[in-house]
Amino acid sequence: MATVFWDDKGVILLDILSEGQCINAVQYYSTLGRLRGEISRKRPGLLRRCVVLQHDNATPYSANLTQQWLKRYGWEILPHPAHSPYLAPSDFHLFGSCLGFDL
Repeated sequence: MATVFWDDKGVILLDILSEGQCINAVQYYSTLGRLRGEISRKRPGLLRRCVVLQHDNATPYSANLTQQWLKRYGWEILPHPAHSPYLAPSDFHLFGSCLGFDL
């Protein structure tokens, strides 16, 4: 399983779990810490503005541990309903060439 964090300039962090490993709140909490470090390194100044994430409401993302972390650093979640009939931004922007979209 891979978790990808990206912006309009490219990939900020690609977090790949070992085979058979599932993401949980503790794992995601750790990933957010690494993401914060990568943002600081790759996108100087972004942490002084608002960081906005988009993910569904799966347990690791909605867990108290995760929500406390996001609140502490002032990061926001952009809502995107699970099983939406519309494309997620990553379907088009990140995986567009794999899906056959002409970018």
